[in-house]
Amino acid sequence: MGTKLGAELGTEFDLIVVGFGKAGKTIAMKRSAAGDKVALIEQSPQMYGGTCINVGCIPTKKLLFETASGKDFPDAVVARDQLIGKLNAKNLAMAKDKGVSVIDGKATFTASHEITVTAGSDTLVLYAPTIVINTGSTPVIPNVPGTDNPHVFDSTGIQHISPLPKHLAIIGGGPIGLEFATLFGGQGSKVTIIDRGELPLKNFDREVAELAKTDLEARGITFLNNAELTGFSGDLTIALQDRDIDADAALIAIGRRPATDGLGLEQAGIKTGTRGEVLVDAHLRTNIDGIFAVGDVNGGPQFTYVSYDDHRIVLDQLAGTGKKSTAHRLIPTTTFIEPPLSTIGDNTEGENVVVKKALIADMPIVPRPKIINQPHGMVKFFVDKQSDALLGATLYCADSQELINTVALAMRHGVTASELGEGIYTHPATSEIFNQLLGS
Repeated sequence: MGTKLGAELGTEFDLIVVGFGKAGKTIAMKRSAAGDKVALIEQSPQMYGGTCINVGCIPTKKLLFETASGKDFPDAVVARDQLIGKLNAKNLAMAKDKGVSVIDGKATFTASHEITVTAGSDTLVLYAPTIVINTGSTPVIPNVPGTDNPHVFDSTGIQHISPLPKHLAIIGGGPIGLEFATLFGGQGSKVTIIDRGELPLKNFDREVAELAKTDLEARGITFLNNAELTGFSGDLTIALQDRDIDADAALIAIGRRPATDGLGLEQAGIKTGTRGEVLVDAHLRTNIDGIFAVGDVNGGPQFTYVSYDDHRIVLDQLAGTGKKSTAHRLIPTTTFIEPPLSTIGDNTEGENVVVKKALIADMPIVPRPKIINQPHGMVKFFVDKQSDALLGATLYCADSQELINTVALAMRHGVTASELGEGIYTHPATSEIFNQLLGS
């Protein structure tokens, strides 16, 4: 556990971090190691380490792995909980070992550089010239009747559902929805995805999205597209604009929004946007001098590795050149369906763009996907016709979560498509895709 409010904490710090997420905890530990007096406030001991470790990417990927390994859902949950328990405790220990004062309680701004921490009936007022807001994000809940139905879950609650639903309806066809569809479909649940769009994965290449939909359907997942949710009722009936669907459980997976409710930002004069996000500049500075916002709460891309990059920018502001910024960041993404779907950069076709693409099944010199029984998928590279520069890529194939990092590195350092294609890659490796599509 973190420090209780009744302990001798003091009230003045060099740095206060609100929220135990990736960027915040890293800033806190590095500044404490450098000699600063640092307080890290977290309202829930179950969230030491942040969203990714406790309820986001790591626990869901653990459930996916255990499912693919043949474990039934209760056993997969046990394995998940064991791993997360260790990571949660390790994060607390690392912070304390670096001299960070980890304080359990709810933080609220009461002035620009003043934070009141509440835990039950206990309160403590803290001050610091530098404050980092790192409160993450929370699931978006639609404004329809019945969302409080006990059979309706968000992405956190569904991870401990019991018993395993015979029929799970998923509201939303984005990455979160499709990852959970893959998980529960793999566990034997009937899965129906209810999506407002004509195709899932609305922000992805349309050709690849169509192929991913077809592959998921082949594994028994049903899609209801152009469907408008109007509410939940009974034991569970899901009301759509043109029909009703009965299911054992429903998962709301329509996105996440910045977690700023109750922070008292208005009392500090901190400006927010239309989704509640803390408004920041390219250096992650708010409109109040000395206050920064990092990770999901600032409305940027909601990935833990982006949050990690955020910490570099803030540390550079505090003890560096001040030149690091969010400008021109290239951010790869991966959606963990089967096979995983990864993307980076500009995936727009145009007159001056060469699209180099192929189905995995049609790539004779890339045997690894066939070896591991993942022969499905497609890869697409978007290349500037004149300069041969890599503009972007969508990789829907085995190992894409690793390959996309190679593409990102190449793009950051100006490696051309042809140069990437002329590399010497191990065999059999999925990276031979570069030889197949980009080489001469």
